Amino acid sequence: MTSALRHEGALCPDAVGNPGERPAGTGKHQGRWLALSVLVLAVLLVAVDATVLGLATPYISEDLHPSGTQLLWIGDVYSFVIAGLLVSMGSLGDRVGRKRILLCGATAFGAISVLNAYATTPELMIMARALLGVAGATLMPATLALIRNIFPDARERSLAVGVWGAAASAGTAVGPVVGGFLLEHFWWGSVFLINLPVMAVLVLVGIRTLPESRNPSPGPWDLASVVLSLVGMIAVVYAVKEAATHGPLLPTLAAALLGATALYGFVRRQLTLPTPLLDMRLFRRRGFSGAVLADLLTVLGMSGLVFFLSQFLQLVQGRHPFEAGLAELPAAVGAVVAGLAAGRAARRHSVRVVVSGGLAVIGAALAVLTTVSRSTGYPFLGAALLLVGIGAGFSFTVTADVILSSVPKDQAGAASAVSETAYELGAALGIALLGSIVTGVYRGFTGPAGTPAAAHESLGAAVDASAHMPPHAAQALLDAARGSFVHGLHLASGAGAAVLLATAVAAWFLLKNQRLESLENPENLKNTR
Repeated sequence: MTSALRHEGALCPDAVGNPGERPAGTGKHQGRWLALSVLVLAVLLVAVDATVLGLATPYISEDLHPSGTQLLWIGDVYSFVIAGLLVSMGSLGDRVGRKRILLCGATAFGAISVLNAYATTPELMIMARALLGVAGATLMPATLALIRNIFPDARERSLAVGVWGAAASAGTAVGPVVGGFLLEHFWWGSVFLINLPVMAVLVLVGIRTLPESRNPSPGPWDLASVVLSLVGMIAVVYAVKEAATHGPLLPTLAAALLGATALYGFVRRQLTLPTPLLDMRLFRRRGFSGAVLADLLTVLGMSGLVFFLSQFLQLVQGRHPFEAGLAELPAAVGAVVAGLAAGRAARRHSVRVVVSGGLAVIGAALAVLTTVSRSTGYPFLGAALLLVGIGAGFSFTVTADVILSSVPKDQAGAASAVSETAYELGAALGIALLGSIVTGVYRGFTGPAGTPAAAHESLGAAVDASAHMPPHAAQALLDAARGSFVHGLHLASGAGAAVLLATAVAAWFLLKNQRLESLENPENLKNTR
């Protein structure tokens, strides 16, 4: 497979022999800031794509008529595949070249987006989303790994990581706005076709500006490790999501056991291979393992807000999709501003001050959100979201910098993939655990006589059911359902606040004495514990 990728010419633009190309790490790449703009495009696109599907789901349901199970797979299979392949693709990039795998993945991402846009059956849509996950798994680890190699200067790299994080935050906010606009004016496939011009620019400019980098002595790409990682992560994430939706049923427990066994086998195999897919010794470095754990728990704690906020804005406060997207912008603005300043703040104070402080700010903002109601004014809500964005911008940017600086540049792809995997796993666990709180509380509401059972499944179903009831009963149903949903949101926000505040305390101890300048020292890369 490695050989095939190295000689592929049709799908993957050739990254070898470009005029002016030089190995990364041999000095400052002259076009490094232009190269960073290419990487930002990739991050921006992946972030946008992750948010637009939720808006398009009602339109896809109306057109393709998927079953309930198929609809869940359309929404979940992308994240399943990405979670399962991130480590493998990050390690593959270290072996065959990060530029090459980024351009391959970008080209495939654009082509598969067309398949998503013109899917005519639920089965084809599920397959297209899975393939898009394969392509997406190549992009994020490659972008961070290339930043590690393009920017050998630690201060410049901190700024570059800040720009990278700002682009991800901006994409998350732009997605609902752009998606809402497209869905109001075009058909649902348009939210996927916006990928094409961005990917075209990325590939054409990236061929000329990105320097190639790879591990000079990578060893073979172990296929057994790839399979164990893929099966383990997909099975675990699937089990977590199913347990949240349907409880600990036998098939769910079987999936959890399969995933845990596969991941155990993966770790055991990495410890015995002379050139592992993922060097497990990285986790002995306190800065690396502390930053990864902080990312996982932070995303877990924030997931309740991220997952249910759009429903609150639209179904409780009555905002249109485009207006709801605009309402979430303060979080992105805060994240962008804080991300750009995070590296300088970490050097002026310390890594643990910035990370722990950022996490504490998020926790405090989530605690404030336990007081929201249908009548809560937007200035209050917008201020809370701004604080969430500021805290996330500081913490995520610095932990990404710590992860990159804690490892030799030859292992940057695999290390970046671990960071992204922690994000995906944290999101799955957060939605499952905090989502189960909201869902469990919501289902217990008491509606008026004639309330259909489906209304207890989701707030959206209750809104639909109310359209077929007499006005008085419909209003009573909506009041009861919305009140129960908001109560569940309060509990989930409170639980998220507790997780974030506990993570802030843990980060204070785990990141003790971690400084970006000292992590950059080659001797410290060998000895950091």
